[in-house]
Amino acid sequence: MTLGEPVAEGHLTTSATPDPATGPVATPPLDRRPRRRWPLWTALVVVLLVAAGLAVPAGAVRGAESRTSAGVIARAENPTTRAARQIAARIAGQLDRQSAALLRDDRVGFLAIAERALHTDLRRRFATLRALRVSGWQARPKGLPTQAGRPGEWRLTVEFQYCFVVPDCRPSSVFVETRWRDGGAEPRLLELAKSEPDQYLPGLTMDQVGALPWEMSELVAVMGKRTLVATTPRFRKRLPELLTRAEAAAKVADQYVVVGDRPDLYRIYYAGPTEWKRWYGGELPDWAAGYTIGIGGGHREIVVKDDRYTPAGLDELLRHELAHAASLPDHDYWDESTWWLVEGLAEHAGADGRAISRYLGLSATQRLVDRGWDRKLDTVAPGEDTPDARVTGSYGIAYLAVRYLVDRFGEERVFAFVKAVLHDRRIPRQTSEDVLGVPWSTLHADCVKYIRGVVG
Repeated sequence: MTLGEPVAEGHLTTSATPDPATGPVATPPLDRRPRRRWPLWTALVVVLLVAAGLAVPAGAVRGAESRTSAGVIARAENPTTRAARQIAARIAGQLDRQSAALLRDDRVGFLAIAERALHTDLRRRFATLRALRVSGWQARPKGLPTQAGRPGEWRLTVEFQYCFVVPDCRPSSVFVETRWRDGGAEPRLLELAKSEPDQYLPGLTMDQVGALPWEMSELVAVMGKRTLVATTPRFRKRLPELLTRAEAAAKVADQYVVVGDRPDLYRIYYAGPTEWKRWYGGELPDWAAGYTIGIGGGHREIVVKDDRYTPAGLDELLRHELAHAASLPDHDYWDESTWWLVEGLAEHAGADGRAISRYLGLSATQRLVDRGWDRKLDTVAPGEDTPDARVTGSYGIAYLAVRYLVDRFGEERVFAFVKAVLHDRRIPRQTSEDVLGVPWSTLHADCVKYIRGVVG
C-alpha cells in the first residue's frame, strides 16, 4: 500500500495493501500619523546635483537610503508587531538550546525550556527520538507569534526539521502549534501540539500526513545495515525477528530503485491496534495490513499492522512495502488509473521471483476476472469499502499485468516505463510505444489476454 504526500510537497493520495492472511500574525491597524517626505527630498536633491554636474558619492546615497528606510520601517511597525518580532527571536533562542540538548543526549537541557506540566510528554519524546537515532534536529519559528488571549502568552507555529541515523540527510519537516509564556528571563513553553493532517497553519497552507509515531507513542527500536525497525514496548520481544525479516526484504527492495540512489535507510514501524488507528491519522480501509507514506525530504516510512501473519506472509508484506519506498517518486501525483502499475510492481517485489502458481492471491484473482472485472487496468483499484476477496483479486490483476511486462520486456525497460508514468507523469498511451515499442492499446489487450489465460 502507498499512502501519502510529502509535507509541503503535494496532496494526499491513498491506496493499500491487503492482509497477507486473507491475501496479499494579525494585520496591524492602519498608521494614520503624518509622514515626512524625506525619501522623496533625498531623491530630488540627488537628481538636481547630478543635473548640475556635481559628483555625489555613491556611499552617501546608499547611506541616506538606508537611514531613511530604517526610519520609515521603525515608525510604520506598530507596537504589537514589534513585540511579536522580539518574542519570536527569544523563542528561537530557546528552541536552539533545546535542539542542541537533544543532539547531545541531554534530557535535562531538553526539558529546561518548558513548564513542568509539559515534562512528562517531553520526556517521552526525548526517549523516543533518541531511540530512533535522531541525527539532525532544528526547530524554528514560522511567521510571527500571535497573542494567545492571556496577557504575556503567545501562540506560534514551529517547524521541526529532522533526520534519523544519517547525519547529513535531506531533512523531513513537521509543523506544529506551540504556546509560550513571556514574563521571566526567557519565554517558557506551555503547550506543544501534535501535527494534524491537512491542517491550516498561520501563513501557510499545506497538507500534512497526520501525527507521526514519535509524536504519539513511546517507541523502542533496533537498527540493521539497511533498516530501522521501531515499535511500542508491548512488542519489544518481536524486534529481533522483525529486524531479520526487514533486512532480508531490504535486499530485494534495493533492486527496485527506479530513479536515483536507493533510500538511505528503510524506516519501519510495527503498530499495535491502538497505534494503527492513531499514527498518520489512522484513516485506513479495514482490509489494509500495511502502508508506505511520504513524510517529506524524499523519505518514506512503512507501517505494518500487528496481525497473525505466516512467516511467508510477513516477508511478502515487507518486500511489498519496502519496494514502494524504493521505487516511488517524492511527489505522489498518480491517480487511480495507474494504481495497477504502482501496486503491481510492489506485488512483483513481494513475490520475489517465485512461480505464478504460488502467488497467494491467485484464486481470488480468478474469481474477480471471471465475475466482475471490466477488463480495464485503469479501473481495477479497490475502494475503502471493497470486500476483502475483491481487494485481493485487484492486487492479483495488478501483479499479473506487471509480471507479463517484465517477462516480455525485462526489468530494465519496465523500470523505464515506470519512470515515465509515475516519475515523469506521462500516461501509458503517451509513453508505451516510445519506451516499450508497442502502442498502449495493443499492449493493454495483450496484458488482459495474458491475465485471463493464467487464471482461466
